[in-house]
Amino acid sequence: MKRNATNSLLNKAKINKKDEFYTQLVDIERELIHYKKHFKNKIIFCNCDNVKISNFFKFFVNNFEEFGIKKVICACYNKKESGKGYYYEHTGSKINFNNIKYFKGNGDFRSLESIELLRQCDVVVTNPPFSLFREYIAQLVNYNKKFLVIGNINAITYKEIFNLIKNNQVWLGINLGRGISGFIVPKEYELYGLETKINENGEKIISPNNCMWLTNLDNEKRQEVLPLTKKYIGNESEYPLYDNFNGINVNKTQNIPNDYKGLIGVPITFLHKFNPNQFEIIKFRKGDDNKDLRINGKPTYFRIIIKNKLAV
Repeated sequence: MKRNATNSLLNKAKINKKDEFYTQLVDIERELIHYKKHFKNKIIFCNCDNVKISNFFKFFVNNFEEFGIKKVICACYNKKESGKGYYYEHTGSKINFNNIKYFKGNGDFRSLESIELLRQCDVVVTNPPFSLFREYIAQLVNYNKKFLVIGNINAITYKEIFNLIKNNQVWLGINLGRGISGFIVPKEYELYGLETKINENGEKIISPNNCMWLTNLDNEKRQEVLPLTKKYIGNESEYPLYDNFNGINVNKTQNIPNDYKGLIGVPITFLHKFNPNQFEIIKFRKGDDNKDLRINGKPTYFRIIIKNKLAV
């Protein structure tokens, strides 16, 4: 099916509160294998997950002994009016859903009952509601929790999220965009204009190709130095200056010059290659006049202003 770059379904989720996008096991496996050391002897909280169908819970149960996990808590929000949410605690024994415990309330991650479980945990791993992503991340930071969550890459442009990235408090995970194969959605969801399929279990899958993992757990990719082969000196015409900011524009991360010591505007996808030992993030999107960066009078697409610490 033809791809739709606007990914209207995920964008509408923020407006219509249609947040039922469930992560596939294959995508969880592909990402979480890089964080094995962070789960040893830890209590893991999946606070936006129905334990009976959650692939996050399934992954941690499957890898409980190999990862040396202490406990997994899986908590579910009940969207029905006056409905009670519930949670389940797994400590390595045989799974018995008769031991599910019910909240007094609906199990919303913001509820006092859910927060009490949050206080007990070491690491949060889940797929939070896209429409509440700002609030969700703010809560994790407020309670000083380690986390690995999946969300829309456009969240990078949120002021609150960008400032956390700029201050080196959070960063992108290993997989991004097409590295995340798709989400399971309810049968009633409209899927036109997106790459879709029905999997072997009869589930509807959408592949928006614009999602990311956001984390404050260290990973090997974050330590990689981005190889730069382009030169600014002698190729100045390829790097136009902004009208309203003293810096050059770069349209592709791979074209960052290795000899430019000034400020550089790069696409937001640069953050997937960001190594804090190699680059410094200065600001987002705006020029000296607090308006969008412009070249020859025309605004550019969102740019992150960086400085190459290793420029020669």
